[in-house]
Amino acid sequence: MAKKTAVITGASGGIGKRFAETVERAGSFDEVWVIARRPERLEVLKNMVPFPVRVLALDLTDRASFDTYAALLESEQPEVGVLINCSGFGKFCATTDVPLSENLNMVDLNCQALMAMCQLTLPYMKSGGHIINIASVAAYQPIPYINVYAASKAFVLSYSRALAREVKKSGVSVCAVCPFWTKTEFFNRSVVTDKNGGTVVKKYVAMYTPEQIVDRAWRDALSGRDMSRYGFKAIAQGILTKLLPHSLVMNVWQSQQKLK
Repeated sequence: MAKKTAVITGASGGIGKRFAETVERAGSFDEVWVIARRPERLEVLKNMVPFPVRVLALDLTDRASFDTYAALLESEQPEVGVLINCSGFGKFCATTDVPLSENLNMVDLNCQALMAMCQLTLPYMKSGGHIINIASVAAYQPIPYINVYAASKAFVLSYSRALAREVKKSGVSVCAVCPFWTKTEFFNRSVVTDKNGGTVVKKYVAMYTPEQIVDRAWRDALSGRDMSRYGFKAIAQGILTKLLPHSLVMNVWQSQQKLK
């Protein structure tokens, strides 16, 4: 009999870690596969997750990791009840001030890896399975100085909602989670200080917690919604960026953050 399995990428911290800690919201599992680059950060989850944990130390910016994951699926033949894609990172500065290699890695992780994990996992999912992909409110609009990150999350949102329609007939749901600013280690890598000590983002209009984002995401995903947003500001931003010209939205963003 196939093992009922949950798969979580980016599980070493922040939103991914919180999903791992609360995975019983999606049911009972024989095993939870947690994926990130740092195995020591994943090992601690064995004491926090209510099911057996398998640590998979994979760098999802390396395409060889997809072969490793595919081989594991082939050998184990699990029934994946839930796939949660939380791996990703951003950079807050001018696009040309980020090394090309880092911008390429950002696209590889935020877009390519997420798409690969979905495509490799779907054949092992049955009716009642759930895919949860972490997008962002940044997906709603072009954002100067957070350019590549915002564009990559627009891919996640569009891909996830379209995929939800494609797999609906099989009984699998796909939900794109669009958090507003969320207090995680994400900022340790994303915030870049210039030579004058300044940063791109000077004003955070709201800051939520992983607990708030994940609690809402579980409710929305398990009810079959294709998008999840937490907080009035996140919902309002989604509405306004649909109604207003993006040229105006970008002007407002640059004015708010005092960006020329």
